[in-house]
Amino acid sequence: MVVNETVWSENEQIIAANACYQAHDREVKNLIEEVRIRTGEIEEIEDLWRIHDFLSARRHQIDGKYDNRPSALLFVLAQLIKETLISIEELEGLNKDKLAKITALSKM
Repeated sequence: MVVNETVWSENEQIIAANACYQAHDREVKNLIEEVRIRTGEIEEIEDLWRIHDFLSARRHQIDGKYDNRPSALLFVLAQLIKETLISIEELEGLNKDKLAKITALSKM
């Protein structure tokens, strides 16, 4: 299977979209918790600017991570597994070749 030519059935698109939604939701919840902790540690203006810089960087990372183009989905899903935002079990229903490719990519 050539990655650029990966064809996703409608059901597979739904599975991938749900997994991405779950991962995004988990990542945002983790970020909110981290910000709660960090804001409790603010003592000086520099601490505030550090949080601002941190949030700007995280926003950029998160906005760029969830690419739903079919040509990118294998890589996106593999990265989400690597970051433990989803598990391979949440992708049950995908074609076995896709699952194998995602698993292999997540270990790189």
